[in-house]
Amino acid sequence: MSKRGWILVFLVAIGLVVWAALLLRSPEPQASQAAPVFRGVQVEPQGAFRMVDGPAQISFPRDHGPHPDYLTEWWYYTGNLFTAEGQHFGYQLTFFRRALLPPEDRAERTSSWAADQVYMAHFALTDTGAGTFSSFERFSRGAAGLAGAQAEPVYQVWLEDWQVTEVSAGRYRLEAKSGEVSIALDLVDIKGPVLQGEGGYSPKGAQPGNASIYNSQTRLGSAGTITVGEEQYAVSGLSWMDHEYSTSALGEGLVGWDWFSLQLDDGSELMLFLLRHEDGTLDPYSSGTLIQSDGSTRPLAAEEFEITPTGTWTSPHTGARYPAAWEIRVPGEEIALAVRPRLADQEMRLSFVYWEGAVRVEGQRQGGPVSGNGYVELTGYAHSMQGEF
Repeated sequence: MSKRGWILVFLVAIGLVVWAALLLRSPEPQASQAAPVFRGVQVEPQGAFRMVDGPAQISFPRDHGPHPDYLTEWWYYTGNLFTAEGQHFGYQLTFFRRALLPPEDRAERTSSWAADQVYMAHFALTDTGAGTFSSFERFSRGAAGLAGAQAEPVYQVWLEDWQVTEVSAGRYRLEAKSGEVSIALDLVDIKGPVLQGEGGYSPKGAQPGNASIYNSQTRLGSAGTITVGEEQYAVSGLSWMDHEYSTSALGEGLVGWDWFSLQLDDGSELMLFLLRHEDGTLDPYSSGTLIQSDGSTRPLAAEEFEITPTGTWTSPHTGARYPAAWEIRVPGEEIALAVRPRLADQEMRLSFVYWEGAVRVEGQRQGGPVSGNGYVELTGYAHSMQGEF
């Protein structure tokens, strides 16, 4: 991302930089506000930041926290939740960090409002029973306690009162509220951290440094409450967390990506992403990971899986035409899945437009039936991502 979606942070990079610059010039502290669209803005050269050029020495809990020497980073929570009666909800809560200055240009500053990082967060809720989808956005400087991330003394990432906080080893509290929509969940990490790619090294192109460090928590047992208006629902289910950091941008000629995180009822998970070129072809650096029920992983190269769109949906809001159903095959694992959105309209119309939504899964694995739930992210359909850098 995004993810999979990991590159989503770059969609908002220019807006974040300019918005933060305005904050830093302001004589008075400001609360969250919507970011306008900016063009022609000069940003810090990527070469001033650390580049991901190979596998890193990853250690937890340290690496759950921020990596401010890299330009961008995000913590991405999605989940499928159900009431005791079977009513379904999907949610997304994502925190994005963008560095304003490279490490060597950061000076000690006395003001608690001075910031060298800026944060953005997205919160969305799919209410399948009601057929509704709500999405929200916030921005804030990484200063004065308004927004930030930390690994110690406990892991936490937050933007004002949207937050995920570790309450004990492997257990977290997730909370977000906007208007009449809120969520409060207790999360339990069932499998522990999963390193995507080669020990967490996830290449996104042939250019040196065009890669991210990518880890996930692919099976978070989840229970809590969702509130919509005056109705409160007790829910339980599974969540997924992706954490990536990098400095490189979207490779030349790429317009967007499709990302899948699927949790199957046999205890396994599947992460896949496709990078799309302007001519419609797929980039060979598309890849994925199969996480077995015991937590072991199998990296998947682009030639080891197939994703075939089987339906489309055209947004009545933006006119963007998205794939709206898929057949996924992993022949080497005898996996054949049909993936369908819970709702057609799960389009995120915020500072940037993309589709991010809850899906259900049915199919076969090694001759037997399998089902599950997941999330899909689709970018570059409303507009090319290349136009945002």
